[in-house]
Amino acid sequence: MVIYGIIVISLAYMVTYSTVPVIGKMLAKADFVRPNFRGDMIPLGVGIVFALALLVTGSVWILLQPDQARNTLLFLFAAFSMALLGLVDDVFGSREASGLKGHLKKLLVEGELTTGALKALAGGMVSLLISLALIKIEKIQDILLVLLNTFIIALSANAINLLDLRPGRAIKGYLLLAAFLVAFGYNQEEVWLLGILTGSVLAYLPFDLKAQTMMGDTGSNVLGISVGLLAVLVLPLISKLVYFGLLVLFHLYTEKFSLTRTIENNRVLKFIDMIGREK
Repeated sequence: MVIYGIIVISLAYMVTYSTVPVIGKMLAKADFVRPNFRGDMIPLGVGIVFALALLVTGSVWILLQPDQARNTLLFLFAAFSMALLGLVDDVFGSREASGLKGHLKKLLVEGELTTGALKALAGGMVSLLISLALIKIEKIQDILLVLLNTFIIALSANAINLLDLRPGRAIKGYLLLAAFLVAFGYNQEEVWLLGILTGSVLAYLPFDLKAQTMMGDTGSNVLGISVGLLAVLVLPLISKLVYFGLLVLFHLYTEKFSLTRTIENNRVLKFIDMIGREK
């Protein structure tokens, strides 16, 4: 399996590295550009390459490891569903509301459905559907586990999205979470699913660090839901509860405080944030 994994990860890297410039040029030609944090106009939504690369690597992985077909197809379903929702937000979204609380307030108080609220609600349903596919409900404990898994997947997707405010930040957050999950479930076949995505992420990273392209919600959603799905696949119950608690605390913190300001005021976090970035 290790040899197969290395082959597919390498394939993911090559496919993504060769595709990013083409996708970026296509989006720029279509005038799908936005100002980055420095004000430079660069193509948005280039993170669609993650989902496209997964079509190739996922197909090869199923051929090599047919016993992983169900989980691989769930992985692809999660990636493409969230990429689509992210693309809708990238194309049609506005900045009138921000954060999960802001979008839900717009919907519940003002009766206005924002693209952010649509993404949250539909993303929650995607997470629920995946959780139901993983667990056969026979007793009340199974229902509770389905709900726990649903929240873990959905909140993981949003957590990476919240990090995507500076070049490389979302990817670094993804890589840290991925490393933790792989270390925890190193002896489980499912970790290779994250591996075939990580090959793509590493190929995309230089473009992101140089602020040449923006993955947008299209890309960050794929990264987030992928770590969420792997978490529910490999973590035992106690670890899931701890991870869920940390996700809740992270979301509560970001609703009240600026994550960018927090990072800039912490030497360790700022050092990590600046690794590979142009000053």
